[in-house]
Amino acid sequence: MGGHKPSRFIPYTPDVEAAVPDFDELLRTVIAKTERYIAESVTAEGSGQAVRDAHAKGYGLVRGEVEILDQLPAEYAQGIYATPGRHDALVRFSNGSPHAGADARLGRATGLALKMFGIQGPTLLEDEPDTGTFDYTLINAPVFFCNTVKHYLFIQELFLDAPKYFAQGAPGRHRFYREFVTGKGSLAEDEWAWDEFLAFLAVSQRPLVNVLLSTYFTMGAVRHGDYIAKVRLAPDPASAAAIVHRAIDLAAADEVFRPALVAEMRDRPYAFDIQVQLCADLNRMPVEDLTVEWPERLSPFVTVARLRLPQQDISDEETLKKMDALSFTPWRVTAEHAPLGEIMRAREEVYRRSSLQRHRLNQQERREPRSADEVSS
Repeated sequence: MGGHKPSRFIPYTPDVEAAVPDFDELLRTVIAKTERYIAESVTAEGSGQAVRDAHAKGYGLVRGEVEILDQLPAEYAQGIYATPGRHDALVRFSNGSPHAGADARLGRATGLALKMFGIQGPTLLEDEPDTGTFDYTLINAPVFFCNTVKHYLFIQELFLDAPKYFAQGAPGRHRFYREFVTGKGSLAEDEWAWDEFLAFLAVSQRPLVNVLLSTYFTMGAVRHGDYIAKVRLAPDPASAAAIVHRAIDLAAADEVFRPALVAEMRDRPYAFDIQVQLCADLNRMPVEDLTVEWPERLSPFVTVARLRLPQQDISDEETLKKMDALSFTPWRVTAEHAPLGEIMRAREEVYRRSSLQRHRLNQQERREPRSADEVSS
């Protein structure tokens, strides 16, 4: 019996997260603003429905199956990935904007929210621990443009007002950039949000492609059992090569992302690889700085599962309504996959309160489905 050789990966300990003074007070302010926006969205967004305060516009709900792979290396076979097997899944593709309306107004950030069924063990959500579901909420960029709740307060305001800024052409755009960097004048010059602004530019210049062709990331770090990780969903190369409706032309029509997704899913199946990148160096792969892309040369992404999307017709409006009634949150996970860092921690209560209010205003039952069949048969 030989001893275990030490891992080159950083072990998870609670002290990888920083304590934040005033966190609860700042969070209350974010929640109040979020709830006010959602209440106003019923009339402001023109659909008569309350929308999400981010990823408001959904492009399609797709049924799938996640296969957790067998014989993974021990450091990757952690938490839910320690048990090989198949799980039904639902995927919501969306735009990252807090607004609905024509695609050309909404920008290039797109999202993939994944819900897996039949996952054992309680979730971290105190009000619904025993749902058997497990969510990822991912965006099409490896970085995020906000690290702290203090910054989120002004960034949230800027994003809610973004269409007004950008409707004014170059002067409005420049004012948006200036107010982003200076925190709307609230930051001392040596605290200006340059790193966040550069990350915002990186996200806002993502290529315009069919949502199936993007790679989607957890934004922040998450616990991976005994370790610390970022997770991404990367298109399976053979699936990606087969896509016909590849580029997105925002000038072509008001709706461009959804028709391209509907056309592909009607004609062929698709697959993503679910991949884990373990933290090997807390300085160069920080938990609390989301503007830093973790270098793959320090730790590559390793495939731990496959998400397969069978050929299917997702064109009917009824499915869109069912998609809208679903709730996704990065905290609907087991403890071994807890989100890490200040912004990820803030998302727990923001997402919960946002979902509660949206369902109440839309008179939708807020209940986690027990199976994919309940939502999409």
